[in-house]
Amino acid sequence: MEKLFHLKERGTTVGKEIIGGITTFLAMAYILAVNPGILSGSGMDFNAVFTATAISAAIATLVMAFIANLPVALAPGLGLNAFFTYSVVLGMGCTWQFALTAVFVEGLIFILLSVFGVREAIIKSIPDSLKKAVSVGIGLFICIIGLVNAGICTTDTGTTIGFVNLNLNHASALVAVLGLIVTIVLYILNVPGAILIGVAVTTIIGIPFGVTTIPENFKPFATPAAPYLFKFEWTNALSLKFLVVLITFLFTDMFDTLGTLMGVAEQANLKDKDGNIINCKGALLADSIGTVAGACLGTSTVTSFVESTSGVAAGAKTGLASVTTGILFLIALFLNPIFALIPSAATAPALIFVGYLMMKSVKSIEFSDPTEGIPAFITIMTMPFAYSISKGIMWGLISYVICKVAGKKAKEIPVVTWILAAVFIADIIFEAIK
Repeated sequence: MEKLFHLKERGTTVGKEIIGGITTFLAMAYILAVNPGILSGSGMDFNAVFTATAISAAIATLVMAFIANLPVALAPGLGLNAFFTYSVVLGMGCTWQFALTAVFVEGLIFILLSVFGVREAIIKSIPDSLKKAVSVGIGLFICIIGLVNAGICTTDTGTTIGFVNLNLNHASALVAVLGLIVTIVLYILNVPGAILIGVAVTTIIGIPFGVTTIPENFKPFATPAAPYLFKFEWTNALSLKFLVVLITFLFTDMFDTLGTLMGVAEQANLKDKDGNIINCKGALLADSIGTVAGACLGTSTVTSFVESTSGVAAGAKTGLASVTTGILFLIALFLNPIFALIPSAATAPALIFVGYLMMKSVKSIEFSDPTEGIPAFITIMTMPFAYSISKGIMWGLISYVICKVAGKKAKEIPVVTWILAAVFIADIIFEAIK
């Protein structure tokens, strides 16, 4: 273990890594139900997509473990699967095979970009203040995900966004808050695996409230269905429609992944002396390989999951945590009924609490310099309110260029940052006129 993952060098243990890996899995296990549910709207079989989701997540996460040695888990991404079903298939009238082909080509392009260091160069070009802001923004973003998943935060209050009353009419929200209290107390008492224990305790608390439901004739095992294999449609691969779909997949996946990697690296301090992500090229390659594998198995784009930060908060610092998460995805193929018992109210406290942990980076942002502070603020603000990591990076970079030019500090802007800002502005214009 020491030779493979350098545990002592990173100040961790086998136990911490396993707990971190389990915590990450529990925080993102919802994707095993959500992804097939969304893709089935395109006409795909739910059970086949479930199998593809679990296997592609396991492959990508294990590649991340052994190539990059980072505690980052991957799976088919939310947002990207919605674009797959609701925009490409239902909106544009394309087949799901057409969409899978675009995902496959996207993965191949990303492999090339990763091998030749293009994606790594993009990460290195992002200013240090924005990297810290991305970490903080992601913390708020996943906090809101937790609040929404638990039913604590809703628009049903009559306001743009608000908290529900904590009573039995909102049992899920009540259970999540109780679970958050348990997690906070355990963390303050320095109990090892506080976040993971919090998830387990909250699941139990949910039973008398009817939030955690155990079905009649419950059976812990289930035989996985066969996934789709190589269901591609090449007849329209040279069309303008295919190009538009491909570019959308490319940009959304690229900046969601970059944001997640920067956030995890910042939180776990997995950076080199220059402030760059350790083994970044390997991490990006894992994302690319996962996307190709997922497309071949029959699922949408595989990407790094922001919920990995919950595992980092539980102590994970190496790829051993990713090995644990990857193995759990394979086990989930046969134990889906057990994992299905854990309600969103039980994983919500973990996501909310990680928001606190990721806020720590905000203290090192130079808000006294408006050319650094304003772009950082815009990045932090945009991610939770736009419900998008990639949009946070996009508006952060655009505002960074504007602020530096206005402050007569244009020389501080890296060349690649200029290029990215120009591309983002072009994308905004394209969206406005199409």
